[in-house]
Amino acid sequence: MFSLELSETHEMIRQTARQFAQDEVAPTAVERDKSGEFPMEIVRKMGELGFMGMMVDPEWGGSGLDALSYVIAMEEISKVDASVGVVMSVNNSLVNWGIQTYGSDAQKERFLKPLAAGTVHGAFCLSEPEAGSDATSQHTTAEKVDGGWVLNGTKNWITNGTTAQTYLVMAQTNRELRHKGITCFIIDRNSEGFEPGLKEDKLGIRSSDTCSIGLTNVFVPDDQILGEVGQGFRIAMESLNGGRIGIAAQALGIATGAFEAALAYSQQRKAFGKPIADLQAIQLKLADMATKVEASRMLVYKSAWMKDMHLDYIKAAAQAKLMASTTAVQVALDAIQVHGGYGYVREYLVERFLRDAKITEIYEGTSEIQHIVIARELVKGK
Repeated sequence: MFSLELSETHEMIRQTARQFAQDEVAPTAVERDKSGEFPMEIVRKMGELGFMGMMVDPEWGGSGLDALSYVIAMEEISKVDASVGVVMSVNNSLVNWGIQTYGSDAQKERFLKPLAAGTVHGAFCLSEPEAGSDATSQHTTAEKVDGGWVLNGTKNWITNGTTAQTYLVMAQTNRELRHKGITCFIIDRNSEGFEPGLKEDKLGIRSSDTCSIGLTNVFVPDDQILGEVGQGFRIAMESLNGGRIGIAAQALGIATGAFEAALAYSQQRKAFGKPIADLQAIQLKLADMATKVEASRMLVYKSAWMKDMHLDYIKAAAQAKLMASTTAVQVALDAIQVHGGYGYVREYLVERFLRDAKITEIYEGTSEIQHIVIARELVKGK
């Protein structure tokens, strides 16, 4: 039975992540949002704390913690800066998980250990210019040659794309088999013909880097296939199921940060001779925000708990991401409204929460895709 009783370890992780976010992330968050500078030193320090390999087995350099610990840390980091949160999410949920679950011992030794330690970080390359929500339509190809494969194509919207060292790349090895002909390759950024493009100039999460990746006759040896030939689509979908929990936690953090900012401002700002928190119109808004945040937290924590219990968590993860991302956008909008004109300027920070929130309704499965996933699982009776 699902329980919300957190252990001492969970509470310790919350306090550690919260303190780290305040001490190390917050001081540069505003400037990095303006400049778009990647938080490389912060990522390195997260690695030292174990936040870049939270669910990786200690045998491979990770913290060996559960998914609930991960979402608790993600929430606290994202509450201060969602750009840092998404770097942490991609590394943990998509790259580390894939290599730990499907990788050989040699691959774990070579690639997973540095990723878990945070000395390098990874990127997950599935989307393409013509393959976003329809991930089966992969146009990147991998042709078999002596000793390996030669990859050609373009990947789009790659988080950590310009700064990562290790990339999981999906490519079509047998077009006739459609999604069953997709294979996952582990590629080092120094591979000849592997070219990250220019960093995208984004609305939000601006300190996180996003770019396209060009692959021109990139040779990948056989021992850098993750899993088996033709198993790539399965690896991608399973990775995204877990990744949705991480993005849901990111959205929860954004919503929590926006709500806490609105609550604090409402108690300081006076109108008509009293704090605006005493005005019923503001109270109704705060009550609605708090309720949505708590409801989102329940779904996020439940999905993480189900993953830890090795239960079928596909529907729960989709529900958590759908609810938390919708809440993040709405609560950020309401936080701006509570701030009035001050909410529209950078000085009061809440406008950044709104800009950061919107992407959580889009990446790792749009809200429309989450509705489809939830409905499909309901029809299946899960």
